[in-house]
Amino acid sequence: MNALKAHVVNGRIVVDEPTDLPDGTELYLVRAHSDDEMDEEERAELEAAIDEGLDDFEAGRIVDEETIRAKLRAYR
Repeated sequence: MNALKAHVVNGRIVVDEPTDLPDGTELYLVRAHSDDEMDEEERAELEAAIDEGLDDFEAGRIVDEETIRAKLRAYR
């Protein structure tokens, strides 16, 4: 399940885009903007990088951990 983006409007949580979640689905919410020091541009860059990584994963453009470890050991 991907993360959902929402905003608070008049004390209610409103999801930004339609979902296919059935009525009564229980959700746990975590506030996205905590006490970090990122500005809006930095946060947008981070979110874009995360989206790009997810796209790579879903498209199979990944390298497993053992392959990476083997390559690192070969450099020694």
